[in-house]
Amino acid sequence: MKLFFLSVSFFNTGSVVAATKLCNLTATILILIFLSSSIFRSTEAYDALDPNGNITVKWDIKSWTTDGYVAVVTIFNYQKYRHIQAPGWTLGWTWAKKEVIWTMSGAQATEQGDCSRFKGDILPHCCKKMPTVVDLLPGTPYNQQVANCCKGGIINSWVQDPATAVSSFQLSVGQAGTTNTTVRVPKNFTLQTPGPGYTCGPAKIVSPSTFDSVDKRRVTQALMTWIVTCMYSQFLAQKTPTCCISLSSFYNDTIVNCPACTCGCQSNISQPGTCVESESPHLASALTSSGKNNYTPLVQCTRHMCPIRVHWHVKLNYKGYWRVKITITNFNYRMNYSHWNLIIQHPNFNNLIQTFSFNYQSLTPYASINDTAMLWGIKFYNDLLARAGPSGNVQSELIFQKDISTFTFEKGWAFPRRIYFNGDNCVMPPPDLYPYLPNASVHTVLSLLHLLTTSLLSLVLVLGYI
Repeated sequence: MKLFFLSVSFFNTGSVVAATKLCNLTATILILIFLSSSIFRSTEAYDALDPNGNITVKWDIKSWTTDGYVAVVTIFNYQKYRHIQAPGWTLGWTWAKKEVIWTMSGAQATEQGDCSRFKGDILPHCCKKMPTVVDLLPGTPYNQQVANCCKGGIINSWVQDPATAVSSFQLSVGQAGTTNTTVRVPKNFTLQTPGPGYTCGPAKIVSPSTFDSVDKRRVTQALMTWIVTCMYSQFLAQKTPTCCISLSSFYNDTIVNCPACTCGCQSNISQPGTCVESESPHLASALTSSGKNNYTPLVQCTRHMCPIRVHWHVKLNYKGYWRVKITITNFNYRMNYSHWNLIIQHPNFNNLIQTFSFNYQSLTPYASINDTAMLWGIKFYNDLLARAGPSGNVQSELIFQKDISTFTFEKGWAFPRRIYFNGDNCVMPPPDLYPYLPNASVHTVLSLLHLLTTSLLSLVLVLGYI
């Protein structure tokens, strides 16, 4: 009996230990799930089509002054297809100590701040603890310019034009320290274009930059260099989509429009006045009263309410080729989209033969798989997508060569997998609504008739046998 009670006691103790371990394991799993969800949310900025794309802000101290330094700040857009359009970039930071900006060239601080502690006729350009800097406009006098400045903050994407994917300005900083050991790098960098979307990391001191002379025979270097890396997230940039896709084909009369309320609804009570009819007499007054710097979309009233619609039309079918027409329509009355671009994923881009009025560049984000194309307008021809109206669209046609092993018009194969406009993922229609081949329905009917006929014959044979 003692042995029996001892075994029971031992069993109860083991159960308690096992239960404790199970509770601990459950808690650990819950913590891991929470952490994994947090990590997932933090990777919103990851772009599978441009995994290394970023905007890098580089500070190069070129010389020391009596109370600080002179630095050149350069903004590099290393993103393949995402660019900064009007009204341009806005760069901000927080000084580590009591620094001030004495002078600037190629850019300006939006506010001077409180400079009352300085005496004399010459005051600093900016005394704010958290300055905000914007690019100067084209036409700025030459004595206020530096290289790669004064473009209104517009920076092109790296693939479209590397020469214009850079913006620079120069500033003289005071009360900052005059050696590499006394200078403190700024903190809390922000980059707006013009709204949110970019998240900047901390400044990192790196090896000093080097500079070649004009004749390439001498190399100089910065006294000190630090860089800041900023990543883009469409989720942070806007809460709703900015573009949608519609589809059509020569073999079906059905036009698949953008899904209703893709980017908003006309009956949205919380945001009245977000759309206007094209023939409305209030259109002119709405644009006039919006102000110069109001870039909030004012779209033409549609079912989808998107500023941009991209239409993919399967136009023609040849023996060895097939033809597609792409039309981009601007429904935004407040925006001219300059330097626009499209990113399109389709398996037949490995056999693209010709584009008629768009530039083309293969991106190949997945090593040797060539299924991603970048398309953009031709300079001085259609690189400006004018605001909503008769001229608010651009279009081109593409010719693909057929690969017999993969080509088909069935099951929506001829339509794109994904489309981006200016780097933002556009909303596709549901796949079950894609235009289908007319003979697909005939095949279905024939199959049903065949099945019905076979069933009736079987029934007749069975009854005759009985």
